[in-house]
Amino acid sequence: MSLLAKSKGEVTYKELSTLHKWALVVLISMGSSIIYAPMYLKNVFYDPLMQALGATNADLGLMVSAYGIAAMICYLPSGIVADKFRMRTLAWVGFIATAVLVFVYAMLPSVQICLILFVLMGVTSILVWWGTRFKVIRLCCEENEYASKIGISYSIYGVTGLVIGLINAGIIAAISGSAGVQAMLIFLGVVIAVLGVVSFFIIPDFKGEINKDAKLFSVKEAIQAIKHPGVIWACVAYFACYAVYQGATYTTPYLTQCFNADGNLVNIVLIRPYGIGLIAGPIVGFIATKIKSPSKTILGGFILSIAVLVGFILFPQDPSGAMVASILVVVFGFTTYGAFSIGSSPLSEVKIPMAIFGTASGLLSVIGFLPDVFIHTWYGGMIDAQGTAAFSSIFGFEIMFGVIGCIALVMLLRSIKKHFGASDAVAAAEDGESAKA
Repeated sequence: MSLLAKSKGEVTYKELSTLHKWALVVLISMGSSIIYAPMYLKNVFYDPLMQALGATNADLGLMVSAYGIAAMICYLPSGIVADKFRMRTLAWVGFIATAVLVFVYAMLPSVQICLILFVLMGVTSILVWWGTRFKVIRLCCEENEYASKIGISYSIYGVTGLVIGLINAGIIAAISGSAGVQAMLIFLGVVIAVLGVVSFFIIPDFKGEINKDAKLFSVKEAIQAIKHPGVIWACVAYFACYAVYQGATYTTPYLTQCFNADGNLVNIVLIRPYGIGLIAGPIVGFIATKIKSPSKTILGGFILSIAVLVGFILFPQDPSGAMVASILVVVFGFTTYGAFSIGSSPLSEVKIPMAIFGTASGLLSVIGFLPDVFIHTWYGGMIDAQGTAAFSSIFGFEIMFGVIGCIALVMLLRSIKKHFGASDAVAAAEDGESAKA
């Protein structure tokens, strides 16, 4: 079948050409990086965005919190939506609807309008699009190929984020003031819209992709998942992992406000979330596979992250130390991204029955991504009230989240040993590598 030809009827992955299958992997992987870029621009372009919108630190945090709240509400039903609608439909509608909202965002409206836009983007990018992230890749490969495909997908995700980030940095450097931020948002909107058009033409109708018996929500399955040994500890650990990962975004204003870092350090900041992902994810994943315990690997990541956070607090905030601080930022990026890249893996160590795996994954998303609801508003308000003095407090709270994560992982490992035994735990971890998302 031709890559761009609309498929006639339903197909399986066996009926797709190799080029077509890889095109789908690249499309969804790129999309998973780009569709969320507008909502998290403050992670890198903190000061330009704040100035262009005429917003405060708290305002920027509130916008991400609004998106986080919408996402929390949408994560659980997004899985059901993915079982009820065609991947092709969800992909192109999610992309195009998000692109339209980004174009409105590019008009730099008031903070109040931005809050509405961020809530709507939560609906279009999570309720509509999120379900395609892993399911499309699973639909276009053998079951035993999924682990390698999703690993490659995350590498494509990192490459895409790095390239888009560097282009955005170039736009901001070339066009000063609000016009630069507008140009950056228009660029992102155009790219997202193009992905929507491509999705319409190359994603086929897959056989078996729609589950007509899927329930909107099963309280019984949710309770069963919560009661399953280790699930709650895995969710708490993921919550802590994501809190530290998102808190790491405040190393950007930390560099600019505490060390008067110039624009040239933007490239280093970009390396943290995207470039480091190209090596941190695979390296940490390899370690987890080698020692046969994602939980122990993430535990090590937490310990290293806490050590760097202590360094942030103790290191003198002097402009002459900007380069050393930047190196610490990159190291912190490695530990946090690496841990987060396998953050959901502990769920695979507790031998969850496949019948409730989706529900458990939904709970993991709801609890794990909860920091988006409050952490950005909280930290932004602290910076508004305390100035540069707030960063020591922020890093202190990040240490607190790291400690919570360590405790949760220790309890998880104890639960695994108690309920499944050492040998079963190892087998579960190995089996989980092929099924984890």
